[in-house]
Amino acid sequence: MTGLTTHVLDTALGKPAEGLRIDLFQLDGEIRRHLKTVETNADGRVDGGPILIGENFRAGTYELVFHAGDYLRASGTPLPHPAFLDLVPIRFGIADVTAHYHVPLLISPYGYSTYRGS
Repeated sequence: MTGLTTHVLDTALGKPAEGLRIDLFQLDGEIRRHLKTVETNADGRVDGGPILIGENFRAGTYELVFHAGDYLRASGTPLPHPAFLDLVPIRFGIADVTAHYHVPLLISPYGYSTYRGS
């Protein structure tokens, strides 16, 4: 499998983060171009396969912006104003267009982590 995928787990609740909006951008120097907006399903993944695939899956720098604050508020998590975490941007590079890039997010109201998954 090639392409870009993600999933989000809510570590505070111990379950997938359903209904979390994610924006995907491609970066070229200072230019930041919006490619698409997706939302996680009940499994914390995006329906329809990879977010980026085929001729659109190119080498370069990308950014996934996770709308964590909106998700946390909608899930009933009490947050201060302003929230400690609201938008969580993850900027990463794609070097090998024959590979699978999986960028998961583990989120809670006061911390997050990510890694290149499989």
